[in-house]
Amino acid sequence: MTVRHLTRSELEAGLELIRNSPTDNGVVELIVSRPQPGAREVLDEALLDPSAGMIADSWATRDAAPDPATQLTVMNARAIALFAQDRARWPLAGDQLYIDLDLAHDNLPPGSRLELGSAVIEVSAEPHTGCGQFVQRFGVEAMKFVNSPLGRQLHLRGINARVIVAGAVRVGDRARKMT
Repeated sequence: MTVRHLTRSELEAGLELIRNSPTDNGVVELIVSRPQPGAREVLDEALLDPSAGMIADSWATRDAAPDPATQLTVMNARAIALFAQDRARWPLAGDQLYIDLDLAHDNLPPGSRLELGSAVIEVSAEPHTGCGQFVQRFGVEAMKFVNSPLGRQLHLRGINARVIVAGAVRVGDRARKMT
C-alpha cells in the first residue's frame, strides 16, 4: 500500500469532524493488543484489569516499574481515521483502544471516568504525545499537529488511562462518560 502523509492544511480540514465527536456516549471502534514491542493484534474483545491493564498486552512487562497512569492508551477514532487514511493502518498508532468520543481536555480532564463495556477506566494526567514511530507512520506534519497547543488541548494523539474496574470491552460497546 502506498501511503501519502497529509499536509498541515489537509489535517486542519479534518478538525471539524474530530470536534464533532460525541461528548458523552460514543462507541468502541477498535481494540488492539501489543503482545510485544512492535507487534499488534486486533481483538474483538479485551479484558481490562486494574493491576495488569489490558490482559494479553505487554504494558506490565515493558518496564521494570510500569506506571499505572499509562496502563492504557486511548485514541479518538476520528483522529486516527484522518492520520491513517485507511482503517487497516489504525493499529500502527500503537494505542489499545480507539473510540468515537471527544477526548479533549475540556470534555475529559484528568480524573474523568469512562465506562467501556463492563470495565471503567480513568483518564490520567500523564500526557500522551507522538514519537518517532508516529512520524514514520503518519508524517512530520501529523506529529507537529498533534503536539501543537490545539492538538494537545484536543488530545489528538490520545490519552493515557488506568483501569479502575475490571471488565470486558468489545468492539461496538458503548463508551460512556461517567458523571
